[in-house]
Amino acid sequence: MSDASSTPQDVTEGPSTEIEFHRVARSGQVPEGYVRRFYVNDLECAVARLQGKAYATSNYCTHLDCLLSSGKLVDDGLGCSCHGSVFDLETGEPVYPPATEPIQVYPVREEDGEVFVGVSEADVVSGGPRRRKPSSSA
Repeated sequence: MSDASSTPQDVTEGPSTEIEFHRVARSGQVPEGYVRRFYVNDLECAVARLQGKAYATSNYCTHLDCLLSSGKLVDDGLGCSCHGSVFDLETGEPVYPPATEPIQVYPVREEDGEVFVGVSEADVVSGGPRRRKPSSSA
C-alpha cells in the first residue's frame, strides 16, 4: 500500500500569487481627487484617482487601522483622516508619520470606462475581509 500523503498533487503551497483583474467600478465612480471604498471578492480596497490616474490600495492605515477610503488625496498621496499619515499611491510607503509601515498597493487598469483591480488569491486571504489584527503589547 502506498502513502498517498507523499504524492506531489497533495502538497499544498498555499494561496496562489497569480494576479487576476476584477471589475470594481465604472470610471465615473472614482472622480479626480476622490478616494472610494470597493470590494474585490472579500478584499476591501481604497480606489482613488489623482492627476487622472486610478490607484488601488488596502483600505486600512497601518498606524491604527483607520479607513483610508475616508481620507483625502493630497499632492504626496493618500492621507489618512485619523492621524494624518500619508502614503505614496505607487509604492504604499508612508510619506508622513505617524504610520511607519507601508500599505498594500494593487495594479489598476481602465478599459472601456471600467476600473479593474488586480489581486491574487493570496492578497484576498491576507487582506480581507477583516481589519488587521492589533499586535499585543506585553
